[in-house]
Amino acid sequence: MATATKDKKKAPAQLKLQPLGDRVVVEREASEERTAGGILLPDAAKEKPQRGTIVSVGNGKLLENGTRGQLQVKVGDRVIFTSWAGENFKIGDDELLLMREEDILAVLED
Repeated sequence: MATATKDKKKAPAQLKLQPLGDRVVVEREASEERTAGGILLPDAAKEKPQRGTIVSVGNGKLLENGTRGQLQVKVGDRVIFTSWAGENFKIGDDELLLMREEDILAVLED
């Protein structure tokens, strides 16, 4: 009796994600595990942080004259963004956000 085996697909070692136009990819910061009073929060009660680090940037918005406008943010910047910003997606174990540059409110500087 022959046994059928399934081919196991190997996940790519390092998937490179290049956003288009004025879009950026952001890795959201981890949410708080406890309240200020020390109460442990369950996953359902945690708010998604509105802060993150830019992982990848597009090549800029296409302007009316045919050139590309330069983005104000760069890879590695820590940013604050609107709560409804971007589309969530998952690559491997990483949860990322793809959003437009205009959804970013500020760059955090240390």
